[in-house]
Amino acid sequence: MNTLKKIASVFAAAAMALSFAACSNSNGSSAADSGDSSAAQSGTYRTVDQIKESGEVTIGVFSDKNPFGYVDNEGNYQGYDVYFAERIAKDLGVELKLVPVEAASRVEFLETAKVDIILANFTVTDERKEKVDFALPYMKVALGVVSPDSAVITDVEQLNGKTLIVVKGTTAETYFTENYPDVKLQKYDEYNEAYSALQDGRGDAFSTDNTEVLAWAMSNPGFTVGVESLGSLDAIAPAVTKGNETLLNWINDEIKALADEQFFHADYDATLAAVYGDAVDKDNLVVEGGEM
Repeated sequence: MNTLKKIASVFAAAAMALSFAACSNSNGSSAADSGDSSAAQSGTYRTVDQIKESGEVTIGVFSDKNPFGYVDNEGNYQGYDVYFAERIAKDLGVELKLVPVEAASRVEFLETAKVDIILANFTVTDERKEKVDFALPYMKVALGVVSPDSAVITDVEQLNGKTLIVVKGTTAETYFTENYPDVKLQKYDEYNEAYSALQDGRGDAFSTDNTEVLAWAMSNPGFTVGVESLGSLDAIAPAVTKGNETLLNWINDEIKALADEQFFHADYDATLAAVYGDAVDKDNLVVEGGEM
């Protein structure tokens, strides 16, 4: 069974083992948009009422992490997280301002109120929960490792003494720092930089979310996801500034309500299905109503 066919069974097995305790509008967005909202200027978070009164919600997303948050060839934001962001703005009854963020800047953008919400493929961790408030999950993910076909990494132990590319501020950086000190980490700020480094041979492999490396490998011949699931199966969830209870509660209620229409399955069909095809069972990736 090849890597792509095995990924679905990997998600299913991991899900069974898990116990989870728990920048203008829409497709007209431009990569040049910034987070200069009134909240950012004041340095405090905005409540739901304040967001509605302003007529605009600012949401941080990736601009270079296809298919979850990216800017297409026409300069418009696309992806799984963007689809959700558009629905949040619609149900709040306000305009949407998308703000590009990097993995390492997600916490800072909330702490300094540059955005109201982060939807940048944000994995829930204990360390991050000390700094931001996470809402209910809408996706689940583990880590994966992609490497060149000429020297496929099929076991994480093969990375000892080699160079692994990671993006700063990601769970991959934390995981390898804590568990594999003999692996040399080559760190980049942006995903595009990391993938370019892999393609140029500046590292032996690249690790990030397994859903993301799988999508990339499927569209980039010559590379294989040899390690399909690493570490624990974790939740992806929206995050708000610590203490912003009104917005946190609103998002939680929104996620629960969206389950009635199977919104995140529709999101998957619209943004991920064409990428993954039959390689991933969406029921083992998508989370509806916050139920892992």
